[in-house]
Amino acid sequence: MTGFSLNRDRAVARVRDRQAAWDVIVIGGGATGIGTAMDAAGRGLDVLLLERFDFGKGTSSRSTKLVHGGVRYLRQGNVTLVRDALRERSLLMQNAPHLVHDTAFLIPCQGFRERMFYGIGLKMYDLLATGDSFGRSGIVSTEVARSLAPAIRTDQLRGAVRYHDGQFDDTRLLINMAQTAHEDGACLINYFAVTGLHREPGGRIDGVIGVDEETGQELQIRARSVVNAAGPFCDDVRRLDQADCEPMVAASQGIHLVLPREFFPGETAMIVPKTSDGRVIFIIPWHQHALVGTTDTPIDHAEFEPAPQEQEIQFLLETASEYLQRAPKREDVLSVFTGIRPLVKGDKSARTASLSRDHVIRVSDSGLITITGGKWTTVRKMSEDCVDTVVQNVKLSATDCQTRSRRIHGAMQVDSSSPRSWYGSDLKAIERLELDDPSLANPVHPELTVRRSQVLWAVRHEMARTIEDVLARRTRALFLNAQASLDAAPVVAELMAGELGKPQAWCEEQCHAFAETARHYLLP
Repeated sequence: MTGFSLNRDRAVARVRDRQAAWDVIVIGGGATGIGTAMDAAGRGLDVLLLERFDFGKGTSSRSTKLVHGGVRYLRQGNVTLVRDALRERSLLMQNAPHLVHDTAFLIPCQGFRERMFYGIGLKMYDLLATGDSFGRSGIVSTEVARSLAPAIRTDQLRGAVRYHDGQFDDTRLLINMAQTAHEDGACLINYFAVTGLHREPGGRIDGVIGVDEETGQELQIRARSVVNAAGPFCDDVRRLDQADCEPMVAASQGIHLVLPREFFPGETAMIVPKTSDGRVIFIIPWHQHALVGTTDTPIDHAEFEPAPQEQEIQFLLETASEYLQRAPKREDVLSVFTGIRPLVKGDKSARTASLSRDHVIRVSDSGLITITGGKWTTVRKMSEDCVDTVVQNVKLSATDCQTRSRRIHGAMQVDSSSPRSWYGSDLKAIERLELDDPSLANPVHPELTVRRSQVLWAVRHEMARTIEDVLARRTRALFLNAQASLDAAPVVAELMAGELGKPQAWCEEQCHAFAETARHYLLP
């Protein structure tokens, strides 16, 4: 069991005891950072990843939970981007079948013209996805649409178009990617902040200065290359390199509302391709709940724990009401979560090493490699491009990219509707814990499906260090039911304290900290 276990104490000791320089230090433990670490480790490079908070704390845990080519990009004429994303969609389902599955989507139409417009467009989507195992699109009648999505309003419905895309659990995939990177030799540490960049006499960056947030210990860590994968916060890292650098990212935030499943039963999702917001809106079945989102609101600066704006909440409630038989009210919302998207701007101070319409990689004069933009679906390709840049920039000896066929930790064919299928091959070990101690099969709260065994598993094997780590990311309780998660916090704290050897005072501090975080997930 220890081969794939993420153990923070061992990882910190490995960094502290190491004398040689790492090939690559990755700053940032979101999808791009962990994807880069996984790609680099698979090529035989010595990789260290440092994350200031927890893996997936930011944008990577707050997505719309879709692995998709991007229907809206097709409408914009970005055929190359859609084709590449569809290829990556297929690879993700191939490499993580326990987490990525095919989902049917309905586009409700109000007449013949809309059916033809979307129907023809999605036939091109199918054509670009030729050869993959996802379903194909087609026009369906009002009666069929109603059978697929029983909660949809039919008073103005004149048929619909059905197509297929991928759905997944973002942070479960992230943790499994971290375990995969670890299995290939990477060292990953959460709650370890990079506070400075170290330079050799010529001015080139040759490492970082980091602080262990749990102990306060500061370490100078040497590396042949440093990758800045801090997402919306990548400009903060770039300012450690050059204080007056032009901002590279303009932040935009989007929110999602989580409703009880009865608002949108069934297994078919719905997309509203054109709204007053100008953004595509989805209503998606996810973990026995209904997910509504997302908005697109420019913000002045990114925050580590963003909060929804009132106009965003009202927009989603009003838009959902136009399409659902039962109009959701504020009191129906079980949780709201907010994510920050890094939108790439220009930067005259850096030379461009790789540029696409989806993500960008830039190398500063002192050698800091920054990667930002993109989306979950294309993370594998982004990471491949980034490591290619690292290898070329520093002249490292590495094998070819392995991630096109690298199976993600836990990979196995599962029934995605079965409880806890997202653990994949790890589920048997979790069930053994419950057999050895039946009390661990009890839920941490009557309104949550999270069992006590999952808390222990998260601490022992997935580097969970706080209540939030367990309830927000190792399980998705906070995203699904914020109040129930708040109520469950003392039970989770007690279980974690027993595993980590923490005193009662730690439990109280953790419950207080979690309450501060959870208020961002409750509607004001």
